[in-house]
Amino acid sequence: MLNPVAILKELRAHAPFTALGTLSGLAVLAAMVAARVPPEASERLFEIAHPLHVAFSALVTAAMLRRHGFSGPWRSLGVAAAGAIAIGTLSDSLIPFAGEWLLGLPRRALHVGFLEEAWLVNPAALLGAAAGVLRPRTHVPHAGHVLLSTWASLFHMAMAMTAPPGLWQTAAIAAFLFVAVWIPCCTSDILFPLLVVPPRPSGGAAPPRRCSGACHDL
Repeated sequence: MLNPVAILKELRAHAPFTALGTLSGLAVLAAMVAARVPPEASERLFEIAHPLHVAFSALVTAAMLRRHGFSGPWRSLGVAAAGAIAIGTLSDSLIPFAGEWLLGLPRRALHVGFLEEAWLVNPAALLGAAAGVLRPRTHVPHAGHVLLSTWASLFHMAMAMTAPPGLWQTAAIAAFLFVAVWIPCCTSDILFPLLVVPPRPSGGAAPPRRCSGACHDL
């Protein structure tokens, strides 16, 4: 059963790291504007950051599932890979596209990696999940997840720009970057354990330990 109090606690714990990731995204955006990086280069950067984010997310999810009692390595691999693709698409594509549409960016378009770059994104999810299944005890810096997710979302939005954003547009981009990382990341860290890991039997092992902001401790 989902615990609203636990969810709110984890959302609060993730917020400072997500805010720092958002600031890093704005710094990258400022550097891209100063260097006059064309939209085509942003597309190439997205094609690098998005698969890496998906692989990283799949690794963490698979390791968490195996560590905390989800039965069967093949089931763990499938759930982790599918979940990473779904959450990665939400974080890196759907939410940024919503921002592009609301801001009226001139080159706005929805780029769905697991369809457009299926040969790259889907194997990345499977490889990340396999790594998590084979080595379920990991201590993965949460900052890596936040930065990859932030930058992938940023590059998706940067593809839609033809001119440097103004002040209010920059503030709106920051807000969308924050949401694009914060909610999907917490979905991965909280909802997956609560929905798919078997509940603790009476006198059994402790329930899954979820991320409290600093790291994925599995």
